[in-house]
Amino acid sequence: MVARVNTVAFRGIDVLDVDVQVQMAAGLPAFTVVGLPDKAVAESRERVRAALNAMGLALPPKRITVNLAPADLLKEGSHFDLPIALGLLAAMDVLPGDEIGDYTALGELALDGALAPVAGVLPAAVHAAGRGHGLICPRAQGGEAAWAGDVAVLAPATLLALVNHFRGTQVLSPPEPAIDEREPSYPDMRDIKGQETAKRALEIAAAGGHNLLMIGPPGAGKSMLAARLPGLLPPMDASETLEVSMVHSLAGALDGGLTRRRPFRDPHHSASMPALVGGGIRARPGEVSLAHLGVLFLDELPEFQRGVLEALRQPLETGRTSVARVNAHVTYPSRFQLIAAMNPCRCGYLDDPAQACTRVPKCAIEYQSKISGPLFDRIDVHVEVPAVNAADLNLPPPAEGSADIAARVAAARDLQKRRYASVPSPAPIRTNAEADGTLLEDVAAPDDTGRRLLVEAVDRMRLSARGYHRVLRVGRTLADLDGGGPVRRIHIAEALSYRRVVPGRSAALMGAK
Repeated sequence: MVARVNTVAFRGIDVLDVDVQVQMAAGLPAFTVVGLPDKAVAESRERVRAALNAMGLALPPKRITVNLAPADLLKEGSHFDLPIALGLLAAMDVLPGDEIGDYTALGELALDGALAPVAGVLPAAVHAAGRGHGLICPRAQGGEAAWAGDVAVLAPATLLALVNHFRGTQVLSPPEPAIDEREPSYPDMRDIKGQETAKRALEIAAAGGHNLLMIGPPGAGKSMLAARLPGLLPPMDASETLEVSMVHSLAGALDGGLTRRRPFRDPHHSASMPALVGGGIRARPGEVSLAHLGVLFLDELPEFQRGVLEALRQPLETGRTSVARVNAHVTYPSRFQLIAAMNPCRCGYLDDPAQACTRVPKCAIEYQSKISGPLFDRIDVHVEVPAVNAADLNLPPPAEGSADIAARVAAARDLQKRRYASVPSPAPIRTNAEADGTLLEDVAAPDDTGRRLLVEAVDRMRLSARGYHRVLRVGRTLADLDGGGPVRRIHIAEALSYRRVVPGRSAALMGAK
């Protein structure tokens, strides 16, 4: 007799069925797990044995074989503990195998039989609902699994509680959907004095989901501005919340429930390529995927490894990250908004005559050349953030705070949401930054004077086709901030002002000649 339990494996964002088959046969006592398990799965034998001992049960002196089918699919993670334990209990006639077969199970076992949280419960619950199964998961993640819809969820605290439920001596109540209702607290824009141009650029980036690069000397307030961007963005709707939570669940980053707070990721510049774009032995999601539908802030942009920065080009263009490894090829969603900050040169004082660098122009050329032209071209808005003088610092706080700017951003985003709601597309288009091709030409076509200005600027500024379209996107966002009318010459002119050459680069190149 072979006992069977349903569970899942993960390949990127995809959920794959795994059939846990348990056989107890005559022979020398042994406990073997086969089916291409990794180290964590192989070690589940000892965790399962200890958990059963904690319940007062001992494995029979037989040859026990656990097969994880399909056998050619790599099994990773500790969530196989619970289905293996359930398969053993069914093979020992402790639990009814027919009832267990109606559920998909995942969870890690502690040595005392308690169930510990694991990654991937939310996508597993959605997958189980699609198959018409129930879900068994740790109690701490029952509120997360309950969001999957019409699915029966059992969320016991211990293996013993689950056994008692199936034997009819205890009833497990279905968990209620859990969401973090706490109001997020963000720093306010009133804390920033001066920097009106940078504030305007930040509002445009927030309204249209545009990528933004801030360039300025140390202490100018670039990091302060970036930290206030989440306070300008609208809260996520239900579909966005579920989409973001699926990725965070796979990474084990959900705290027992869903959150409507937009992701804001700010990795250190020493981050490796697998940490930033995903990968590693288990091909886990990286920072670009954890920032999906949110913000990825890269401070000190040129200090990142060049290969790491070049790896951003694909997700910036396509909204997804494909990680290819010898044993895995996975894809994660990565539709994030890039906010970057950098100094004009290594010392940071390229344009300051009082603290001028003695290595001009070589210092600026070497520093800025760490960022390739194609990466610069994928950033919609470039803005200079000059040093704040003493007069600005002594001014009273600005009258306009984050709430006032966020209201304008929300109105512009609402216009975009209605505009793209009926557009057929493989993936939903939510902001102007995601519009492309014929759609962009239709919704962002400027008036005659604006088009003439744009055509002239393309020749004079040597804009690429990508740069041309990014100017159209920013122009459309500027028109949305003005109420949603047509894109006029004034919008194109302001959008072009954010495509200027990086400060110091042209002067440095001329000096080099």
